[in-house]
Amino acid sequence: MITALIVLVIMGLYLGFVAQQDGQVLAWFLGALASGALLAFYGAVRTALWRGLALTVAGVILMVAGILGILSIGLPILGAGVLALVAAARARQDRL
Repeated sequence: MITALIVLVIMGLYLGFVAQQDGQVLAWFLGALASGALLAFYGAVRTALWRGLALTVAGVILMVAGILGILSIGLPILGAGVLALVAAARARQDRL
């Protein structure tokens, strides 16, 4: 859940930064962040059927987006990706 909240805050900051600089929002980047947040929200439900897979995919998406945005807002996105991957590993351990 924390992963998704971090990503939502970063999405808001990203939109604010782009608007402040009169730039153009990268739809694919925003879509990647939104996908990662949605998958993280789904993965936060402990009884979700594909919880581990959703968290793993969210982590990978967020790690890639974090690397691509490392020069601006990438560091918190990388942190959110790491949190999602840790949660995926814990979900896998809980299943075993």
